[in-house]
Amino acid sequence: QVQLVESGGGLVQAGDSLNLSCEASVRDFHTYAMGWFRQVPGKEREFVAAIKYFRADYANSVKGRFTISRDDAKNTAYLQMNSLKPEDTAVYYCACDPSFWAIQKTPTSWGQGTQVTVSS
Repeated sequence: QVQLVESGGGLVQAGDSLNLSCEASVRDFHTYAMGWFRQVPGKEREFVAAIKYFRADYANSVKGRFTISRDDAKNTAYLQMNSLKPEDTAVYYCACDPSFWAIQKTPTSWGQGTQVTVSS
């Protein structure tokens, strides 16, 4: 069973940056796709970004502002968020799945979430 632990959330002002981390306890981490989703109360969880090997994909709402990366030696994925906006406020969830395509829709593993709040 994959365990995912996120960190790095917090309260920032519009225009600031945050870097989220997600450490995975799984064998052969490098073979897994890693992703990030976010959710606000009353709305569905939405895809933010995913990465597997050197391929990455992003939601249109974050392209050019967010960057997903990974360090396979540390079993860790990251989400660098720049130029944050109040509408980026959400609980951010890390996700893991063997498939780069499946992780963007129905990942098999989830982290517990970390709150990101952007004030105007």
